[in-house]
Amino acid sequence: MRLLAPLQSIETRINDLQTLDKRLPLAWLLGIPASYFAVAYLENFYKTGLQVALWTILIHSLVNLFGYYLLDRVRRDFTANRLETALAVILFAALFYLLPASYNLATPYPNLFDPLTFHLDAAVRVSFVNALIPAFFIAMIVVSVGRKKNWKESRIYIFIEANLGGLLTAILFFCVYLLFASVFNRPHYDADDVFFDADGNLYRYRFTMPTYEDYYWRPAHPFILLIVRPLVAVLGFLFNGDKLFAAFTLNAMVGALCVYLVWYFIKHKIGNPLFALLIAALFGASSTQLVFGSVIESYIYLSAVALTFLVLLLKDKPLYLQAITGLTAFGITISNVAQTFISHFFVKRNIKKTIIYGLIVGAFVVPLSLLNNFIYPDSSPYFWDVATLEGEGHNQFPVTVQRADYLARVMILHSFVAPEPVIIRDGLPFPKVWMFRASIKKDPMQLANYETLLGDGLAIIWAGLLILGGVFFLKNIRRQDNGFSLAFIVTLLFYFLLHLRYGKDVFLYSTNWTYAILLFLALAWSELAGKRWFQILLLAFVLLLMVNNLGMLDTMMKITAPTVEIPIWK
Repeated sequence: MRLLAPLQSIETRINDLQTLDKRLPLAWLLGIPASYFAVAYLENFYKTGLQVALWTILIHSLVNLFGYYLLDRVRRDFTANRLETALAVILFAALFYLLPASYNLATPYPNLFDPLTFHLDAAVRVSFVNALIPAFFIAMIVVSVGRKKNWKESRIYIFIEANLGGLLTAILFFCVYLLFASVFNRPHYDADDVFFDADGNLYRYRFTMPTYEDYYWRPAHPFILLIVRPLVAVLGFLFNGDKLFAAFTLNAMVGALCVYLVWYFIKHKIGNPLFALLIAALFGASSTQLVFGSVIESYIYLSAVALTFLVLLLKDKPLYLQAITGLTAFGITISNVAQTFISHFFVKRNIKKTIIYGLIVGAFVVPLSLLNNFIYPDSSPYFWDVATLEGEGHNQFPVTVQRADYLARVMILHSFVAPEPVIIRDGLPFPKVWMFRASIKKDPMQLANYETLLGDGLAIIWAGLLILGGVFFLKNIRRQDNGFSLAFIVTLLFYFLLHLRYGKDVFLYSTNWTYAILLFLALAWSELAGKRWFQILLLAFVLLLMVNNLGMLDTMMKITAPTVEIPIWK
């Protein structure tokens, strides 16, 4: 038997090499499109052949290694559970197809979208192709060394193994958000309120330019610049000083982070990987995420902070981390710290700890506001300057039954399934694409409507899923720990009451409640999480939702494109 042991060891190594020979070249080949577009994006800032070659070697080596791992993971998962893996593959194939579909959607609008942003200049394509070859050998060496040192015990391998579904979903949505961010945040949109009352022009300037003052002079965002501008600066350094592209990228990254955090919460709370994937994809494809993952504003950051706080509570992380997150919420928009108090109270069920949390947050809000205005002088009024609140009067409206009805529809339907937006032509530089319009200057209140068979059908199905979630919640209200669910309900009530009076287009605030509605439903549907018929239903819904909601982005481009001059692209 001892004589056979070395022979068995040699046979194992031969099998390993054969597996390596099959998977690594395949991963190298399949990964070329991903590397091409990543390098093409960076080529906007690094234009020489040498720079392109160096980026290609780095990126394609990593893509090759990831693809090598991914092929093995799919094989293992398919062996363990064929049907579940097949459903996941269908979902990821659809998400992958979303990228060329988005590209083709934007291409007909040459004054809004520059295809060269995602294509290599002809002069450096040879450098890219040549650099693919050393990338393969680098990946081969890393795999060989990793096997000898048992890379499956490394932290990065363990992290990817545990988080692959969420990471892959987030990466694919990041690419979609980034493409549309390059459309809707170009400087040719030099006015606010174009898309859903968002201050895109203001925040593009505040995050990327020396002119960082809030020209509306509002105290609601006391130290947002202290939080966001350094992140833009770091990415700007990577992008060779281009802060505009840095802001595009950061916005898309934060939108993708929200998708990952939704996946993480459901995966760790319910434990079903496929169900977590479907919920994350539904969230990523929602009208809220597609718009605010792309349009630069403050709201996608609020969603990321709220979801981070929920994950901290779920994992019972230290109080100081919760306090930092709460301070971040306050600094971006004052009212959003309420979400953290609501979640802390209902999940922890300890009023003493909630008070301590509040005292810690309260102790730092003034110093951080002073620090913000020291670093960025006169960037915004201090939040304790009550006189400046009078400027918010133009955003306040009477409470009516009609406004309550329209607000409820925006919250539970339009935030997920996009209708045909309201088009407002009021003589300003651009027509406005809104979801809801308050009664301004005695004009009637307006609400977007579903005008297609697909939109109507999805809205009806979504309403049915909402009712199903409500029924299951009430059914299990006494049997389960409903701390998170109650926190989501109270959060929704808080924002419903707040926006009964506040907001011209309430869809602008949809990032504050979209995650709460979906996570509430996901927890309520937990009994169905492992049912194949329900997983297939959710998969079909997500696939159709992508098609429908891309139509809203097409409308945004189609309506505004005729008023934008054709720019000279870089």
